[in-house]
Amino acid sequence: MKFSVTKQRSFWWTISGFAIIASLGAMIISYTTIKAPLRPSLDFIGGTRIQLELACAKQNNCAKPLTTDEVQNLLTEQGLGNSSVQVIDNYTLSIRTQTLDVEQRTKLQTALNDKIGQFDPETIQIDTVGPTVGKELFESGLKALILSFVGIIVYLSFRFQFDYAFFAIVALFHDVVITAGVFAILGLVANVEVDSLFLVSLLTIIGFSVNDTVVIYDRVRENFALTPDLSVSEIVDNAVNQTLGRSINTTLTALLPLVAIFLFGGATLKFFALALIIGFTAGAYSSIFIASTLLAWWRERQKKTQIIKEM
Repeated sequence: MKFSVTKQRSFWWTISGFAIIASLGAMIISYTTIKAPLRPSLDFIGGTRIQLELACAKQNNCAKPLTTDEVQNLLTEQGLGNSSVQVIDNYTLSIRTQTLDVEQRTKLQTALNDKIGQFDPETIQIDTVGPTVGKELFESGLKALILSFVGIIVYLSFRFQFDYAFFAIVALFHDVVITAGVFAILGLVANVEVDSLFLVSLLTIIGFSVNDTVVIYDRVRENFALTPDLSVSEIVDNAVNQTLGRSINTTLTALLPLVAIFLFGGATLKFFALALIIGFTAGAYSSIFIASTLLAWWRERQKKTQIIKEM
């Protein structure tokens, strides 16, 4: 049975439109709340992060779970009221503060042990990043994203035509915005931060998505040469049907290990895997339903314009 993507293109575009609007809305709300479209990690803004785990081997030390309120009150007493606090799995504490020296960190750890509970010294993790390093890392990541988009436009323009390249970029923008939007929501409701791995995930998503789009576009170009008598919509539909199995199989093959990493991997890789899961899914969707239908719509419009001019 032949599947026609072009006939329902308004439906596919509506779904993507709602997803993009929701994503941009979440980033705007995030910006008005925390002055950033996504909640930045230590990698980008600098500061000190301390992660501590309660020593549950000690009697009654884990009788009750940690709460952010009691930790926030203690930080305010220490003159660190602007710090962010996250409780992980009830008994692990992640605190992000301004940059602290050794004496300040020791004072804070002592206060936590005295007023919150005894923390296991062997599980304490301390990371400090200077604001200059964080800024440079963010700027480097942003430049990498921009250069990747420019490189894709140049490559696809030479390999195909400019309209192919333009709509491929639209599809990539769709994937990146939706992924960022989900993390904006997670940042608002669960204090999930984006770090340098998030930028790596975006670059990986771009590479995966554009590869899927190129496969479909390559078949579209072949079909234009092999079946010139067919309408543009029929040519695009045929190309999508001919590559649909490959697109689905490739995406599922990529998603299975990512789901395993998300479920069973460590905290560091968990959200990296989640970003890739969201981006790869959005990328498969945009390649099949957005990039192809936009190209069909544009070529049909060009054809109609040419016919009108010749009349």
